[in-house]
Amino acid sequence: MSDTPDEIELTDEERAMSAIHPDRLRKLEALRAAGRDPFAHEVWKRSCPLAQIRANHETLAGTMVSVAGRVSSLRLPFLGLQDESGDGQVFVSKDDATEIQEYIKEFVDLGDFVGAEGEVFQTQKGDWAVRVTSLELISKALRQPPFPKVYYKNGEKRVQGGLKDVEIRYRQRYVDLFVNQDARETLKKRMQVTRAVREFLDSVDYLEVETPVLVTEATGAAARPFNTRHNAEKLDMHLRISLELPLKRLIVGGIEKVYEIGRVFRNEGVDKDHNPEFTLLELYEAYTNLEGMMDIVERMFRHICNTVIGGDILTLPDGTELDFSKPWRRLPMLQGIEENSGGRITRDQLLDLESAKAALARVGGDPEKETTVGGIIEKLNELLTEPTLIQPTFITDFPYETSPLARKKPGEPHLTRRFECYIAGRETGNAFSEINDPLDQKERFEFQAGQAAAGDEEAHPYDADYIRALEYGMPPTGGFGMGLDRVAMLFTGAPSIRDIIYFPLMRPESGH
Repeated sequence: MSDTPDEIELTDEERAMSAIHPDRLRKLEALRAAGRDPFAHEVWKRSCPLAQIRANHETLAGTMVSVAGRVSSLRLPFLGLQDESGDGQVFVSKDDATEIQEYIKEFVDLGDFVGAEGEVFQTQKGDWAVRVTSLELISKALRQPPFPKVYYKNGEKRVQGGLKDVEIRYRQRYVDLFVNQDARETLKKRMQVTRAVREFLDSVDYLEVETPVLVTEATGAAARPFNTRHNAEKLDMHLRISLELPLKRLIVGGIEKVYEIGRVFRNEGVDKDHNPEFTLLELYEAYTNLEGMMDIVERMFRHICNTVIGGDILTLPDGTELDFSKPWRRLPMLQGIEENSGGRITRDQLLDLESAKAALARVGGDPEKETTVGGIIEKLNELLTEPTLIQPTFITDFPYETSPLARKKPGEPHLTRRFECYIAGRETGNAFSEINDPLDQKERFEFQAGQAAAGDEEAHPYDADYIRALEYGMPPTGGFGMGLDRVAMLFTGAPSIRDIIYFPLMRPESGH
């Protein structure tokens, strides 16, 4: 087998990263014996981040600077360094800094942190670097980092190796971040999304609040909770699955525009779109309705796109362009099912349970688990319509049975004043014209209690205190919620929610 770089097999990442490297440990012990323990440093005063050396070279050329970072390449007389700002390099002259070169050869490895002082200058190849006058090891890496090997062949830049194992990337995210620039950029964009949401809602006078994470009733969504026990109070408790009902209690209390961004927990499976712990936004506004929420959502997504992307157009990884400057399509759910069924289903076939089950079976769905017409209609929407919703779309007119917190649609009480928003074939949010009639809400809760008694583990529990709150009076209200992790997936092009949640749920490693 040839030993040219582009034909070398990738190294076994698990083996390279599995243990402390004995040679590195020997170097640490030698440094300590010489009175130069790298871990003794508490601070290194930097005068500029590494990326500024290139960006501001006209100003910095010929000046003395102090830099620090992780050693990402080691090809004397150059050391490549990395900090959060980006990459840079220091130059260690064999003539002027012989002792420093020997120190590097004897003690410094890839992944170590060094601090250096010196003069900014231009190299023979036209790049910019720091000509070192002093250098100190300020933290020692005892494990081998999987930095990629960068080389040039026929004038073309090539990259060999690096951290590609997805399991290791998710489990050892700290390594993924310093090895893969894309991971760092994804993290920053993820937090830009959250910041943009806050900026927008604050600008239109919503009040950000915090509500309990530990609750005695897990309400506000169709999901199974994680259960726990409060030992001192002898109470069975749950981690919240939603933010909804506490926020609407604040509406009752007179806080007219309110939102929360917080973690919620749902005891469900893990896939590319779901993680049991995720970040949810919910907002509620008095004296508005479903159309008011549509307006807020359109404006908020336009602001997110402009903040994160720099314009109204988002280009997906496949080249599709999404235009957030235009009004979103509004599509009733039953109309979408008819349009996308290829003539196999009409809304008249979705009026009773047996014919609805037959319709679901005709398009390849499993009707056996479905107990309501509304549940079947939602399943048909998921199978037939959702994959076609690439441009931003509001799906409206959800079934009564699956919408226990949404107002009934006037004239069509089997439907509700609810929408979900879809972008790039993925559901990104959910909104209601909220129920403020306590008698109607009580009836919905009683229906859900019946579903729970029939074995539905995700049925909404009966919340007597929320009924009491409504009995004091709640103004007409619109509400909206969306998972920020899915929104971040959209704006970063991430294929999985695990690329967005930086420490996703993982099974424990054997031996740990």
